[in-house]
Amino acid sequence: MPNAKLNNYFHLHFLVFIAGFTAILGKLISIGSIPLVWYRMLIAGLLMFGYIKLIKLKIKVDIKAMLKFFGAGIFIALHWITFFESINQSNISIALAMFSIGAFFASFIEPLIYRRQIIWYEIIFGIIVIIGVVLITQSEIKYINGILLGISSALFSTLFAVINGKFIEKYNATVISFYEFISGVVFITLFLLLFQDGFSADFFMLSTSDWVWLLILASVCTAYAFIGAVHVMKYLSPYTVILTYNLEPIYGVLMALIVFPKSETMSSQFYYGAILIIVTVLLDGILKNYKNMKKKTST
Repeated sequence: MPNAKLNNYFHLHFLVFIAGFTAILGKLISIGSIPLVWYRMLIAGLLMFGYIKLIKLKIKVDIKAMLKFFGAGIFIALHWITFFESINQSNISIALAMFSIGAFFASFIEPLIYRRQIIWYEIIFGIIVIIGVVLITQSEIKYINGILLGISSALFSTLFAVINGKFIEKYNATVISFYEFISGVVFITLFLLLFQDGFSADFFMLSTSDWVWLLILASVCTAYAFIGAVHVMKYLSPYTVILTYNLEPIYGVLMALIVFPKSETMSSQFYYGAILIIVTVLLDGILKNYKNMKKKTST
């Protein structure tokens, strides 16, 4: 058992590395953020369907549940679109630094969804996160559009995560994910048909390199990463998983500096702000775990 736990801990860090690598792929893929997410969700949905058939999992749910999954699927589609567009309009470092503030949004959204009181230290951490964002914005004002898109991405991600937390109590995680991927494809398809020029020939004319990166993004960084995350949760505590995933911006920024050193090297004030945000997020996770452990020992 100890070896199994250690192996799954290494597997978890590999999954976090993959999550950070998603941002690298977003910059390598030359198509726009909307078609990128459409392809990602379509391919991932098909792969997930194949996995469901392989393990013979029942996916039938009632209409009410399906509509809820579709709503969450729209949130994850909007999260990915704004995240990749943030990279397009700024760079990977900005997008990942802004993604970290999702924990700040969660401290206010979770109490509304789960009807609990706001914790006092979450307000303090929220103020510190805002200071970090201000530091980044002041030093990188030329990337203001990317910063605003990154903040929007963090908000959509938090809404998706909190809503999904309610679903997972009742439904199978793979079934939820499958319907969310498909709903994202439907949502983007309707958007393109109603508000854009629809599907032109150019939409399907992708370069070989784009197809390769897209397949890696949809298979390894989406379908496999999701299934792997569900697997490690059987062996590791939710706290360990959540706290480790907070390292995603660190892995992503370090990879970006290696792969794109010219465009990803930022001012020292940016790194002060980013470190302030990430350390605050990690402290929030540690305090929450300490509080939960204290509750368990006192009961």
